[in-house]
Amino acid sequence: MKGATVASRYGGVFVLAVIVAVLPWFLPNSFYFDVVINSGIAAIVCVGLNLLIGYAGQISLGHAGFFALGAYSSAILTDNLGWPPIVSLGSGLLVVALLAFAIARPILRLKGHYLAMATLGMGIIISIVLNQEVDLTGGPDGMPVSSFSLLGQEVDSELGWYWIVGGSLIITVWLALNLIDSAVGRALRAVHGSEVAAQVAGVDTTRYKILIFVVSAVLAAYAGSLFAHYTGFLTPSEGSFFRSIEFVTMVVLGGMASVFGSVIGAAILTALPQFLTVFHDYEHVMFGLVMMLTMIFMPKGLLPSLRNWINKRTS
Repeated sequence: MKGATVASRYGGVFVLAVIVAVLPWFLPNSFYFDVVINSGIAAIVCVGLNLLIGYAGQISLGHAGFFALGAYSSAILTDNLGWPPIVSLGSGLLVVALLAFAIARPILRLKGHYLAMATLGMGIIISIVLNQEVDLTGGPDGMPVSSFSLLGQEVDSELGWYWIVGGSLIITVWLALNLIDSAVGRALRAVHGSEVAAQVAGVDTTRYKILIFVVSAVLAAYAGSLFAHYTGFLTPSEGSFFRSIEFVTMVVLGGMASVFGSVIGAAILTALPQFLTVFHDYEHVMFGLVMMLTMIFMPKGLLPSLRNWINKRTS
């Protein structure tokens, strides 16, 4: 049974890799490439966020702050200091990792809505700083970002970005599945089930909560850095409260404690507004409606609910 479960998990990685490999042949123009690339970037954030929320049971309403910090760190180091983009990206991840580690211990002492409010406040502070530090970030007007270069080659085509984001997503999913199947993953599920029981069983709950908080923050920062160089322009709205809620909604829609559900949720909610432009002015309403309907009719999320329905039909 365990072997079958492992095979199904990593079989999913293989299916994802095949989809990434063949999808470009079915994308007719740059608009569709843009939608898919942005979906992949959002999916990287959501995989990390699902590790925190779905597996460890720790809510975060400020993860867009880490996404924006990764984006702005990479942009500022590249444009203002002239660092190579790949070095700027790595340095930005290190900065975010240290910041997440510093704030994780006091924040993760809280539980329930207190934790939600603390992470919300963290995200708001980051957003305010990005708006106020005009000399560094351009303030509300935003700032341009230099193009990305890899191995001496400038990445300036949709296809090039597609392979970078697609490869990053596959690696992220593979790493997340490995983490879930490890002792760390078992500890996270124990923390989610009952933190007191986990402590009695000898699990260092504080250590594992901090670890997964830092991992999810670094994944968000990495996605933010890719986003910055891909779009070529940043505004503080990328670290806004609504952006954080957007990421959480993607996780909830796809399925809590479901890595592949995170990918599906990110793809749906990134693509949906693009193809329903008539409802552009009601985007916030749409996300609220999706959250409500998911909680009412599919409380476990789209992928787990679909899997349960198939199991019932075949049993």
